[in-house]
Amino acid sequence: MTTPIRSGNRAADQLRPVRITRHYTQHAEGAVLIEFGATRVLCTASVQENVPPHQRGTGRGWVTAEYGMLPRATHQRSDREAAKGKQSGRTQEIQRLIGRSLRAVFDLSLLGERTLVLDCDVIQADGGTRTAAITGAWVAASDAVATLLASGALAASPIRGPVAAISVGLVQGQPVLDLDYAEDAGCDTDMNVVMTGAGHFVEVQGTAEGAAFTRAQMDQLLALADKGIAELVQLQQQSLSNE
Repeated sequence: MTTPIRSGNRAADQLRPVRITRHYTQHAEGAVLIEFGATRVLCTASVQENVPPHQRGTGRGWVTAEYGMLPRATHQRSDREAAKGKQSGRTQEIQRLIGRSLRAVFDLSLLGERTLVLDCDVIQADGGTRTAAITGAWVAASDAVATLLASGALAASPIRGPVAAISVGLVQGQPVLDLDYAEDAGCDTDMNVVMTGAGHFVEVQGTAEGAAFTRAQMDQLLALADKGIAELVQLQQQSLSNE
């Protein structure tokens, strides 16, 4: 079977160029611009000294996320959801996914009764916005926790390890890593995978868009995601080591 030609002549198992820029804005406790190729997401982490009602009195904190796309993040302008008066189902799904993914690597008892809010705003979309958001949000969260540790507000880090996410899919029958918009729109199968730095799965979202996939193909896609996420985790760690 012919291997599909990818943008930038990428190999099937190759990530798009990834760039993580920390301290991108001035005021937030953590602020990261993450780029997966042409996809760009601004991830900011804010510390709030309160928790949702279900966490009050427990001594445990909370990690949550909000997600949105700027009006011209895509080829045509889309209305701001605030102007419509409600969030789309897609937006709610993605921000819940980001929150679940970050909580998977947090010890909420060490965070204390405070909330860490991750705001993920898509500046430019070319596929993989949710996976870029998760990967960038973890770096922003790490910077926010470092701020709390430095101030003495925390005695120990509540972060148990990294978490990152990537898309994989079947394009012209071939497993490929990190789909851009054109590949995502035309693929047979699309899958988003979230994993910890220890190699444990947090979430797998897989859908047959054009043709049902086999167990063997699913295993190939998960192996590809494992490889890509290991590379992303390394990039996350490298970014945190650079001041």
